Amino acid sequence: MFINQDIHMYHEETDKPAHARTSNLNEELGQVDTILSDKTGTLTCNQMEFLKCSIAGTSYGVGVTEVERAMAKRMNKNVMEIQSSGSQPFEMDLPSEDLTGIGIEMVERTNPKGFSFRDNRLTNGNWVLEPCPNDIALFFRIMAVCHTAIPEEDEENGTVSYEAESPDEGSFVIAAREFGFEFYKRTQTSVHLRELDLSLGKKVLREYKVLNLLEFNSTRKRMSVIVRYEDGTLFIFCKGADSVIFERLGKNGREHEDATAKHLAGYAEAGLRTLALAYRKLGETEYAEWNEAFLKAKTTIGPDRDLKLDAVSEMIEKDLILVGATAVEDKLQRGVPECIDKLALAGLKIWVLTGDKMETAINIGFACSLLRQDMTQIVITLDTANVKAAEDYGGKDTVAKISKDSILQQIVMGQQQVSMETDSDAVFALIIEGNALSYALDDDLKKKFLLLAVQCASVIC
Repeated sequence: MFINQDIHMYHEETDKPAHARTSNLNEELGQVDTILSDKTGTLTCNQMEFLKCSIAGTSYGVGVTEVERAMAKRMNKNVMEIQSSGSQPFEMDLPSEDLTGIGIEMVERTNPKGFSFRDNRLTNGNWVLEPCPNDIALFFRIMAVCHTAIPEEDEENGTVSYEAESPDEGSFVIAAREFGFEFYKRTQTSVHLRELDLSLGKKVLREYKVLNLLEFNSTRKRMSVIVRYEDGTLFIFCKGADSVIFERLGKNGREHEDATAKHLAGYAEAGLRTLALAYRKLGETEYAEWNEAFLKAKTTIGPDRDLKLDAVSEMIEKDLILVGATAVEDKLQRGVPECIDKLALAGLKIWVLTGDKMETAINIGFACSLLRQDMTQIVITLDTANVKAAEDYGGKDTVAKISKDSILQQIVMGQQQVSMETDSDAVFALIIEGNALSYALDDDLKKKFLLLAVQCASVIC
């Protein structure tokens, strides 16, 4: 009865009150001690907004994220003081007459869903006046071509919408369209764009033959397409986690690596989801030999088919040239911080698996009240001097042993920190990065890790 009549559990948007379908629900709820949750779609809306990007070593986008607002509030600073993008102020504008000679239409309009980008250096066609317009054009082209989205064109008004496998992909093709690279048609063998030709100074229709698609999975953490331009040249476009892309860059592809890595760190601190974009021009002979191996692996029947495909993909996804990185925001659902605050007041422990970098996870934790200023943080990470030294000079087995020893030592130190605390009101938060978690869950460590975790009010990975 109390649940059914609770005005605070009424959902105004759907005009629906809460409805308890079992009479003993209150009893069951009262026995809950720990809540296990993921982040995407639970704490967040799973609606991605393209907010920032790094292209050819320059960061673009001046939007402010929810995490940055929370950081500013926590640090008693103005939001602009903690912004890490390094972009020029949004007020920097360019008059439309500067672009009349190259046929760019300057129109102010409301950003569509999935695109919250603000920076006049790129919007309204101004990117053609940037120092590296060809790199910028390639960046947008990769976003418009390297995906599996399906376009749907409205015959009445000519607008194009997209069906994408993930909200991230949807935001990329929408962003590419807003920057002047509109993906409007897909066939079994090609993708078609309306894109700006810098040499002609106008929009043209372009067809890119998609010869191969190397799909994304949780092991590869990247996807690639091999395309043939209209002039016959071959390229591989690749997007994926920055750690995966960076280790596949060639000697000539690292010009913007340091600047991009710095921007990615700033985006992560702002709570943004990031991907790196890279490419490479392919020779006909190299491609023909590789494609033969790829088709052989693709037609393999048996449990090792995926392993063979991954191995063949590795052969072509190398010596890449870094172009830049994307940064999208997945906003928190309304009321999440207040909800977590109340759950904490009720004495419930909350464990959240984010899948983000540690800096991102920590800042999101503060933004949604999973982490609070009064908490003592216990951090378990592989980012230690011993592990780094082993990675630089040791073999695979040596790295694994030193990493595991390091995690064990940090778990033991965390337990000692909790047991030695004399303040009965002290609250602990356990923060562990994903790579470290894989060691912490080894058979001989997982009980020690669990004993530490259950003594913490919040656990975030």
